[in-house]
Amino acid sequence: MLVDSVPEQRAETAPAPPNRRAIRSVGLLAALALLLLVAVASIAVGAKELSVAQVLHGLFEDSGSYADVVVDERLSRTVLGLLVGAALGLSGAVLQALTRNPLADPGLLGINAGASAAVVTAITYFGVTSLTGYVWFAFFGAAAVGALVWFLGGSRGATPVRLALAGTAISAALYGYLQAVMIMDDAALSRMRFWTVGSLSTATDETIRQVLPFLVVGTLLAFVLARPLNAVAMGDDTAKALGADLNRTRALSMLAATVLCGAATAACGPIVFVGLMVPHIVRSFTGPDLRWIMPYAAVLSPVLLLGSDVIGRVVARPSEVQVGIITAIIGGPVFIFLVRRRRTAQL
Repeated sequence: MLVDSVPEQRAETAPAPPNRRAIRSVGLLAALALLLLVAVASIAVGAKELSVAQVLHGLFEDSGSYADVVVDERLSRTVLGLLVGAALGLSGAVLQALTRNPLADPGLLGINAGASAAVVTAITYFGVTSLTGYVWFAFFGAAAVGALVWFLGGSRGATPVRLALAGTAISAALYGYLQAVMIMDDAALSRMRFWTVGSLSTATDETIRQVLPFLVVGTLLAFVLARPLNAVAMGDDTAKALGADLNRTRALSMLAATVLCGAATAACGPIVFVGLMVPHIVRSFTGPDLRWIMPYAAVLSPVLLLGSDVIGRVVARPSEVQVGIITAIIGGPVFIFLVRRRRTAQL
């Protein structure tokens, strides 16, 4: 599904007309307002029904049952959803530009598979049972696979096709390993069954503190790479003509995507489709300029993630459906629609 977007990109690298920049700016403000509404809903709505007065009491009182529910559970869950959603959206935008594939997502380079394989290894062979232990193993697995994909993809001579093929091959191998271990170990199967669907329900202040430094570094690096990635997305020859350092940009892009997706997966498990859908949809109204795609993706991806989490809490009260299941239900039809639309456009 690699596509050549040179003509489209060439037109967009010129400065946008003032009216278009104004429209984009207003749209970004509207997206921020929508994010605020969804964040408020995430705090106010849950599997346990609370009135507005009870929610406010829980937010502004130091103790009590309402504070336990609202602050200790929902507030931490909402903050983690904001961080993880932004990380998934940014990593998806970076990978789509890096591979010149508008339907790429963080799973394309094996990052999710690396994190999952590391967690099942930690559970089975090292006896790790706590979420805080999973975080570090998952992050290490994602980083190791990211480095391996870069090496197998040709290192300094890496191309989008090589990176995608290396990531696909490693993902297949690691998921085979993961399934084999879980089949042979009932304890690993029981613990991994919850983690692999992706969930925000285990969010704690400690989890946020552990992943926050990585998410901040990855976010800053992604935004710094927006301009050089614009050149890389136009093709190697054009990027070289524009003075872009292809090897450095690809290496740093791999690092940014690995840090962002690795930390997000470590905290919540592999959540699918967020990193694919949002950057792709955003591109349809911002154009291919990553200097606009990235801010929009960082704002609208948490909207999708937190909105899906709220839906999961209310559709099965008093129980709940994990957010990874909701995003998969939403993402499957959307992905089919996007693929069919691209095929129709190319006929």
